[in-house]
Amino acid sequence: MAMPEQVKQPNNLLFLRITGVVLLVMLLISAWARSYSEHVSLPRYCDNPQSTLTYLEQVLRAPRPAGDSSRRPYIIAAKLLFLLPRESEETESAYLSRVQQHIEDTCR
Repeated sequence: MAMPEQVKQPNNLLFLRITGVVLLVMLLISAWARSYSEHVSLPRYCDNPQSTLTYLEQVLRAPRPAGDSSRRPYIIAAKLLFLLPRESEETESAYLSRVQQHIEDTCR
């Protein structure tokens, strides 16, 4: 006759396997996203980095930076907020300097 401990053991093993697979998938997605941002998304800003930084600065400071004009350049610049998030307690000028340095390093 099967003991209760023997019946529960395969369920625990299945749970551990599923948890391991889910963690592995999450790590792979994170690594892929980081690689994509470094090799595809950030190099797109190399064409005109100063213009992008100007738009990003306006996005940080103004509630409606585009006004009634085209929002596309502001949206493109705002993507940097997700690619290179602002750290806690980081000043605006320090953040913009860090973004500029990162773009320059990426474009080399």
